[in-house]
Amino acid sequence: MPQQIHDIGVQGSRASEHQPSTPHRGLGGEPEGRAGELTSPAPPLKTSFHQSIRIGTRGSALALAQSNWVAAQISGRYPDCRVELVIIKTTGDKITDVPLAQIGGKGLFIKEIEEALLEGKVDLAVHSLKDMPAEVPDGLMLGAVPPREDCRDAFISSRYKNLTEIPAGGRVGTGSLRRRVQLLHRRPDLEVVPIRGNVDTRLKKMETLGLDALILAAAGLNRLGLAHLYKCCVHEADMLPAVSQGALGLEIRTDDPDLRDLLAPLDDLPTRLAVTAERSFLARLEGGCVVPVAALGRVQGDSLHLEALISDLEGRRLLRESGRGALTEAAALGSSLAENLLALGGREILSELYGRPI
Repeated sequence: MPQQIHDIGVQGSRASEHQPSTPHRGLGGEPEGRAGELTSPAPPLKTSFHQSIRIGTRGSALALAQSNWVAAQISGRYPDCRVELVIIKTTGDKITDVPLAQIGGKGLFIKEIEEALLEGKVDLAVHSLKDMPAEVPDGLMLGAVPPREDCRDAFISSRYKNLTEIPAGGRVGTGSLRRRVQLLHRRPDLEVVPIRGNVDTRLKKMETLGLDALILAAAGLNRLGLAHLYKCCVHEADMLPAVSQGALGLEIRTDDPDLRDLLAPLDDLPTRLAVTAERSFLARLEGGCVVPVAALGRVQGDSLHLEALISDLEGRRLLRESGRGALTEAAALGSSLAENLLALGGREILSELYGRPI
């Protein structure tokens, strides 16, 4: 049984108790030989401090699968290092019946974990990077960004093979404002039904609510070993992913260079460059779950391509642009594309949503 850690109100467990069921995948969703894959044990740790590493994580099945993947990479390279999972319940875990856009958006699934990290109660936090606000708190940093999973959105239905087959008046469930606006932009004849909860809960709601389909992140389904649930993925041309969708963020304290060095083999440069551009785009727009924005970066040869969008709440006015820049200018590419979209009408859209100028 997991050991109770009463002083911070969380649970601790050895990483081996919850093993991930699927391999990590690349941008296209196929398993790949990647940075961070186990090869041979690394040399002994330099400090006694990191003979033990406490990983702060949410307690959901997906969060545990992701954290145990990270724990396995660390343990495989440093066999003498004891890795412990510390389960922390976040605000987002406590509120399950209200759309995220109505309760504060970004940061809901990480705030309490970051507090534990800053207070030294955990050494490392493993997040779905799309849950992280664009601005990282003072004293914290992204220590590593492993290879990205499939970044696309998955189509689940027992009735239809894809979105095109759903007839007018069909009902599609999603908890994402980003997905909602893109669905309505492409198919204004559909009804988009807000739905939250874990995968099992959403599947049950699909039946009880009589929904024709669900749209969920493919990455989460893949990591849970549930790729068989979806029939296809929605093409990025029809549904651009959320900023950092499919990527993990390994967050550490800035004053812990030893742990940063230890995590270095897990860092995947193409993924880090892509999400750097995407998060820079988000930062300029001051975006979160209350704003329908999306972005996807990809390294293509010696340059970085970024595509992004801004929409109103109903998908009637959807602005989409792309840009390309040098690999060394990922952040600049993101902010530049944001400025372009603001100038094309995004400023008016966002000012109306925020109730203030941007």
